[in-house]
Amino acid sequence: MTTPTTTGPPPRDLRDFYENPAVPVASGTPRSLRQARMLARALSGPATAGPQTILDIGCGDGTAAATAAPLLPGHRVIGVDWSQDALRRARTRIPYAVRGELTGGGLPFASGSADAVLFSEVVEHLVDPDAALDEIRRILRPGGHLMLSTPNLAAWYNRGLLLAGVQPVFSEVSLRGIHGRPGKEVVGHLRLYTARALKEFVAASGFTVERLEGAPFHGVPRPLRPLDRLACARPQLASILLLHARRT
Repeated sequence: MTTPTTTGPPPRDLRDFYENPAVPVASGTPRSLRQARMLARALSGPATAGPQTILDIGCGDGTAAATAAPLLPGHRVIGVDWSQDALRRARTRIPYAVRGELTGGGLPFASGSADAVLFSEVVEHLVDPDAALDEIRRILRPGGHLMLSTPNLAAWYNRGLLLAGVQPVFSEVSLRGIHGRPGKEVVGHLRLYTARALKEFVAASGFTVERLEGAPFHGVPRPLRPLDRLACARPQLASILLLHARRT
């Protein structure tokens, strides 16, 4: 069954798609909180001195940065997105939000100028994730932190769905509607990762993987949420993958 979720004419390209206000640009609070706690722990070490510059790249409506800010007192969190619609919403939640792109001309930051990057639910939307990680590595200082989150292709329920011949959750075959899988929202996922693939991809891009954790997915039906939270104990089965890496 097809469930259209966008309004107006079909998008001409991905830019049109993401500028549509009907397309979701926020993720669930549980994932944002877990990721923020991981970063807070990473920045609490003896090597961290003074305020740190944290870029939330692909900040969307600013929800993730606003959730993280109270856990990162004294540090400066800057939202970055190329969608003007998303930036308008982000500026109502966070004090700093600027326009920037990971490809083309690159981000408007000097090399080595960032201490940490939040990269939340972005990599699965990219045509060229390799170039994106190259650009993030450029702007991070040596030893700087990358906090990346992305849906898990091998989430516990996706394993069962595939066995039943059902399209996995998070995967999409169209920008106009849902086909062959549960769910109602079209969000533009182009790439999906397992835990092993994500770690190998990040390591190959010039980072040292420090930690991998799991997070729940806000779209799981309410009766199944306790099981989804339990699966977080094994990141390979969790709905969302949270990865902490450092620039080598």
